[in-house]
Amino acid sequence: MPLILMTGIPSSGKTTRTLKLKSYFEDELNSAVHVVSENILFQKAGIDKNTLYLDSSKEKEIRGLIKAETQRLIGRESVVIIDAGNYIKGYRYELYCMSKSSKTTQCTIQCETPTDTARQWNEGRGDDTYSQDVFDALIMRYEAPDSRNRWDSPLFLVLPSDGLPLEQIKSALFDRKAPPPNQSTQCAPLSSTNFLYDLDRVTQDIVSAILSAQKLGLEGEIKLPGYQGCVLIPDISSLTPSQLARLRRQFLAYTKLHPTNDVTKLAPLFVQFLNTSLQ
Repeated sequence: MPLILMTGIPSSGKTTRTLKLKSYFEDELNSAVHVVSENILFQKAGIDKNTLYLDSSKEKEIRGLIKAETQRLIGRESVVIIDAGNYIKGYRYELYCMSKSSKTTQCTIQCETPTDTARQWNEGRGDDTYSQDVFDALIMRYEAPDSRNRWDSPLFLVLPSDGLPLEQIKSALFDRKAPPPNQSTQCAPLSSTNFLYDLDRVTQDIVSAILSAQKLGLEGEIKLPGYQGCVLIPDISSLTPSQLARLRRQFLAYTKLHPTNDVTKLAPLFVQFLNTSLQ
């Protein structure tokens, strides 16, 4: 069933809109609506959000938890709403690929709240307030969705004074076909007996190449030898072998469930996964 992706700057009204959507679809569909909430995940993890957003590794872990929980729920007979900032363009693309591989529709709802208004709302949140430094940092990091991007479309912009276009959202989710999964996202049987071997070899080669580049002190974009067109973008100077091993395990687990029929895509898919995860 469909995925609704909320996005917006801090204190822009995402949770309020999420609760309205949840109530609407529960009444319309007479079935459960699942909300994947970053605030609830913060509480379960015992992490203060102001501490988390100043620690990139912890923030990546929360994004991973959101993605894993969404993956668990998507495709069932219910609507799934992700109530989070979702401010990274590459991360929204990952979620789009997930819904596409699950053969379900998706839409994006941007809470287009002016910064000054959001700042006032934030100051009224009591103990749940974003610190000034974190609020300003998240404003600077925010990569607004663009309806021209297939992963952000259909896109609904909602101003504070607007009501949610509920009927239009429902139509976007239920009156159109889901985009067909392509080879890089479709879940296919492990038809090749060499698939697991190739998956292990390619990912291990790339990890070794990254560690070698790190030892040489290479900076900037890193081209991986033997894999044309595969370029690692993030800074790897502080990346540890254990972090790389953990990311490799995550990619292996996902790819075994969603294998590609073309093993030549394994390297670019793994590098894309690393680039997104290490942002």
